[in-house]
Amino acid sequence: MSDCIFCKIAKGEIPSKKLYEDDEVIAFHDIRPIAPVHFLLMPRLHVESLNECSEVHAALLAKMLLLGSRLAKEQGLGTGFRTMINTGTGGGQEVFHLHFHIFGGSAALPKT
Repeated sequence: MSDCIFCKIAKGEIPSKKLYEDDEVIAFHDIRPIAPVHFLLMPRLHVESLNECSEVHAALLAKMLLLGSRLAKEQGLGTGFRTMINTGTGGGQEVFHLHFHIFGGSAALPKT
């Protein structure tokens, strides 16, 4: 989508503090972190939300989860982290391009 901010980040049209990128996914630091370590992981492919995913996206989703774990450890979150996917307006999604929030590094994080 031409007006999607995350598509623009993936294309390099908007700068970001990247942690990782390849042909399928990109990871970058959140501009409004809620924890000492907080980054986003998203597919380059524009998929609006987790609700839009199907079996066709299974390999991509698995790759993102495994990569998220590896990147979290590389960012110093070896003892644990949180992974959050806001889905739809009712789920708090603000940018309608599938993305995972990965964060941690503080005992002050709320318990759920």
